[in-house]
Amino acid sequence: MASIAIATSASTFCQAPEAELQKALAAHRAGDLAAATSGYRSYLKTHPQAYEIRSNLGAVLSGVGQYEAAIDEYKLALRGAPTNVGIAYNLALAYYKSGAIADAARELSTLRALTPDSPQINLLLADCWLRMGENAKVIDLLAKPAETQKEDLAMAYLLGTAQIRAGKVEEGQKLLDRIFQSGESAEVRLLLGTAKLAASDFAGALVDLKKAVELNPELPSANAYYGQALMATGETEGAAKAFRQELAVNPNDFDANLNLAVLLKQDQDFGTALKHLNQALRVRPKDLRVRYQLATIDVAEGKIDAACNGLESVVAEAPRFVEAHVTLATVYYRLKRRQDGDRERRLVEQLNAEIQAAQPKGTPISAESKP
Repeated sequence: MASIAIATSASTFCQAPEAELQKALAAHRAGDLAAATSGYRSYLKTHPQAYEIRSNLGAVLSGVGQYEAAIDEYKLALRGAPTNVGIAYNLALAYYKSGAIADAARELSTLRALTPDSPQINLLLADCWLRMGENAKVIDLLAKPAETQKEDLAMAYLLGTAQIRAGKVEEGQKLLDRIFQSGESAEVRLLLGTAKLAASDFAGALVDLKKAVELNPELPSANAYYGQALMATGETEGAAKAFRQELAVNPNDFDANLNLAVLLKQDQDFGTALKHLNQALRVRPKDLRVRYQLATIDVAEGKIDAACNGLESVVAEAPRFVEAHVTLATVYYRLKRRQDGDRERRLVEQLNAEIQAAQPKGTPISAESKP
């Protein structure tokens, strides 16, 4: 997604624009971002209220990957122009690029209230919600526009993906037909693969997802889902490679960061695992699976009190998260809290019995129940 350009001229700020500002603007236009940064910062020392120049500085900082600094500048610019849609969008985009997906979604939701018919804002908001696992919100946002904008394959892709992930496979399949008309594509293979993955058809998912990454190795989420299919079939080495390939394209992919961290934790590379878990947490700040994995690393590193606090918060929010209860029981025993440990063990037995009773006869209980 590209930033919204903000037309800026030195004459906006004074009758006789300073030569320094003129040079900064010229450097920005010429792509000399270092000179532009220096010039803008120097000008803002004496003109701190020049919100468009501050926004320009934000754009330059974002252009060189300094997203947190860019976010600060955009926020300051919005104090002078609180209704400027271009600056607000660029703030959301900086959040998005930095991996702060929840913050980007918040800003875009506010923007959408001001400009509800903006395709650019709606598609980026839908993408944020999809990354956050908010499939129902994506469906609500795009279902009606998709009925009339049938030529918009990006919209069809986002909506179809959300529907499949939400278990509405038949509805998602209808959108696939729309994309199929454009011929063989990585997008179609990805949607087919994710549908099969959701149905636990791992062999079929592997075929489609492998084809998707062959057709377009840089298609967002393709390598992440391919890695999940490989992981589900026990090919952990190939899965780790796929997750790393996804992160090379999109460092903020939630699933790739989480699943790679799980594999790294198995190899006892806790430091690198923590890096990926923290990145995943920036995308989904309250995700229980990430918080559980963080707690298990605390256990492995002997940080038992921290692990206990983390696990107690997880089971409080997800009382049927069996594996979290199992780990919490272990932690209680290590803390010499036998009564609490025994209580957790009894709860695990009860939950497993309920899960087994709800499954078809002969179906084994999963090693780790999701929250």
